[in-house]
Amino acid sequence: MAESTLLALAGGCLLGIVAAAIVVFARRFARRSEFATDAERATYTTLHLASRAATHLRGGLVGGEPAKAARQLRSLLDCHALALADERGVLAIDGEGGADWAAAAERLASSVRVSGREEILRDAVRSHRDVFHAVAAPIRSGDRAVGAVVAFAPAVRPGLVRATGEVAEWVAAQLELAELDASRAALAESEVRGLRAQISPHFIYNALNAIASFINSDPAKARDLVLEFADFTRYSFRRDSDFTTLAEELGSIDNYLKLERARFGDRLAVSLQIAPEVLGTVIPFLSIQPLVENAVRHGLEGLEGGGRITITAADSGAYAEITVEDDGVGIDPEALRDVLAGRPSSAHVGLRNVDARLRRVYGDEHGLVVETNLRAGTLVTLRVPKSQPGRDVTPGVRFAS
Repeated sequence: MAESTLLALAGGCLLGIVAAAIVVFARRFARRSEFATDAERATYTTLHLASRAATHLRGGLVGGEPAKAARQLRSLLDCHALALADERGVLAIDGEGGADWAAAAERLASSVRVSGREEILRDAVRSHRDVFHAVAAPIRSGDRAVGAVVAFAPAVRPGLVRATGEVAEWVAAQLELAELDASRAALAESEVRGLRAQISPHFIYNALNAIASFINSDPAKARDLVLEFADFTRYSFRRDSDFTTLAEELGSIDNYLKLERARFGDRLAVSLQIAPEVLGTVIPFLSIQPLVENAVRHGLEGLEGGGRITITAADSGAYAEITVEDDGVGIDPEALRDVLAGRPSSAHVGLRNVDARLRRVYGDEHGLVVETNLRAGTLVTLRVPKSQPGRDVTPGVRFAS
């Protein structure tokens, strides 16, 4: 009885193993039978690798995952190693990754960004007894080369040169899609958070406390501050236009600073140097006030002795050049790069929103220029065209000189 039971169990196990093998074989056969020809299999492989690389470029070369994208692109080109570079240098190398490879990729990528065309570097890297050549193709944004794809191989065939160029164009298209996604996100954030909720709860709380502190000791001053607060909030929450004039924006800033000076007293000094000829310049609504609030809140608020804010607006040919400078605590440059790149941060949101809006309206060359360092203060500069036909501006608050 026991012997027959063991035989039955053994037979069952054998049948199970055979059945499993049949299932695995059937699945593999079915998968292979999906592609009738080698061309179909090659097409599927190419599209699959491109699709996987695209997911890693969704955030661009900086905000995405360039190392993972390089791995898929290297498989796509079937090369020994592949590097991705932008204007700052090599971001990722898949395959070999030593200093010699990085140096060769950097040298060739830099040359390609200048020339704007495919280039070949013979004897780019010597590894043991092997010699590897490199071919690089530019990643273009409009008429400008903003990066490069660099492929290393024992021999540079014409097919590899052409394929590298095609991959670089495909990467450029993915980066354009990433920029479009970022623009859509920035626009949504600007419209929802930037225009409808510019006044932070932090400022409202402090402003109301400052007003309350004068109700008994100086009722007239308290009444004036209430009017300043009303004018400031009326301007900030208005919905009649996405654009305003520099004069109107400065009027709102004047209201804001009066409220802040009521809280800081002599600890907050303000200087304005405004060229009258630029007061009528059209600017995006709430593009300067957040910079002033950032200077007060993040630059001076934590300083025991307070500090100074200097606002200038000068005539610079076809542009109005506007600066907001404070002598406060400054910003760590690495943290600032993260903020302007749109990475999550609870600090300096105003800087990021203004930078994104300026770039969206006028182009990347009109983004904020920020000069800062820890314990060195912050200088923010923006340049807007003085002539902007077709901008809808509704008259509002006038600048109180």
